[in-house]
Amino acid sequence: MNVADEYTQSLWMDTLMPVTPTLSASERADVVVVGAGIAGLSVAYELAARGRSVIVLDRGRIGGGMTARTTAHLATALDDDYKELIRVRSEDEARLFYRSVAEAIDRAEAIQSTEGIDCDFARVDGYWVLAPDTPVSHLDEEFDACRRLGVAVEHCREPTKIHAAGVSRSLRFPRQARFHPTKYLAGLIKALQRRGARLYSDSCVEGIEPGSRDIQVKTATGQTLQATDVVVATNSPVNLRVAIHTKQAPYRTYAIAAKIPAHTLPDALYWDTLDPYHYVRLQPFSSDEDIVIVGGEDHKSGEADDGPQRFGRLEQWTRERLPNLGEISHRWSGQVLEPTDFVGFVGRSPDEQHVFMVSGDSGQGITNGLVAAILISDLITKGSSPWEQVYAPDRKIHKNITEFLTENITPLKNFAEYLTADAIASVERLHRGEGRLVRSGLKKIAACRDRNGTLHLHSASCTHLGCVVHWNSLEQCWDCPCHGSQFAPDGSCLNGPAVSPLSRVGIPPNVEAAE
Repeated sequence: MNVADEYTQSLWMDTLMPVTPTLSASERADVVVVGAGIAGLSVAYELAARGRSVIVLDRGRIGGGMTARTTAHLATALDDDYKELIRVRSEDEARLFYRSVAEAIDRAEAIQSTEGIDCDFARVDGYWVLAPDTPVSHLDEEFDACRRLGVAVEHCREPTKIHAAGVSRSLRFPRQARFHPTKYLAGLIKALQRRGARLYSDSCVEGIEPGSRDIQVKTATGQTLQATDVVVATNSPVNLRVAIHTKQAPYRTYAIAAKIPAHTLPDALYWDTLDPYHYVRLQPFSSDEDIVIVGGEDHKSGEADDGPQRFGRLEQWTRERLPNLGEISHRWSGQVLEPTDFVGFVGRSPDEQHVFMVSGDSGQGITNGLVAAILISDLITKGSSPWEQVYAPDRKIHKNITEFLTENITPLKNFAEYLTADAIASVERLHRGEGRLVRSGLKKIAACRDRNGTLHLHSASCTHLGCVVHWNSLEQCWDCPCHGSQFAPDGSCLNGPAVSPLSRVGIPPNVEAAE
């Protein structure tokens, strides 16, 4: 299982992926890649193209992770602002960051052309749209920062349909891109299979350990894979207990999709200047209709449980700008990991020889995964990358300390929850699809009744570092607000950093039948 098994279904999940088996025997390869989303499959593709033998594993369906819950903006514009990146890093590192994302998008364009992947790839403009009550100086400062870095950008004073009434300013970033993410992944899978790569679904990795010669990758079903190098591309890294998790924070984000008449909205990427911001793009549908995708309404994972209301606000915001919007066809949520200093963690895993990782995708997970493919394959095959220090996972946080401390208050607040909870008898009042934290003596229990009516009781302690999980009624899962782990109603782990299921707790007599 992975996050494809959460309740909502995205626009992209209708794509049929090539069939892949479950790992059934111990094997060896030059490289084992753990995680089969945009980052893992792109890294695998680059390494296979350079002659390495590759095995790819995923805890659930290949291509069924967070990549299928994105909106697939391919952007060189930085959603946290280049002026902020210069402030917390340096102008030189910000310039390298820009070059890395520009090269990564070029590489995706080349791959889909070379491999004949029909994924609706298109170059489009990107517009950073001024929102009401945001000073124009916000755009001016970012324009100046981009010009210093060599980022192609220009001022626009004509309103777009995404502007609110009476507002017209934006920045235009040329040569951004969009594609259908799961069609692209399906094409990568076929290309990998043609090159002899071995891909295994429903094969959960529980441990990565050094061996006498090779790295050992151990699965939940008892197989051990041997590899010279291992790449962990699991959204949130499953190989590290603490090192990265204190430098990034999990956020839920929401998206809706609906048809609109063709040519209603110019084909482009759009963001506004709010915090959290709205983001908009088109997906081709037919000669008469497009699909518009709108996202936003972000919040810290586990700190809100009001998904329907957030979808409602997204729809209202969209209909104010696009009154001919059709019926909402898809509503879904996903999780992003926000790095404290605005750049993902891609490269050598801290204090682990021959182990590499990618995480910290922020709001640009697709682009970050494409960068990881080039950077990590260079580290493995060449020993270095010009972008290595920009993305180095072991880097220290020297600036933006206030945000670093603020995000790390979450575990402290979370552990205080052990002091409060309803009595366990309250589980009798749980209806289908409901969950709550209850107490049995000194034990905190995650209690839920799934949509089939079955009651589940588990320890409320996340199996990563013990934070208290929170029920997500929209996705019918337990979210860990500290580091982003997610668990199904039956306790199965859907998303890292946790790899083990929640511990089962006995069901009190005469409770299960009550609904």
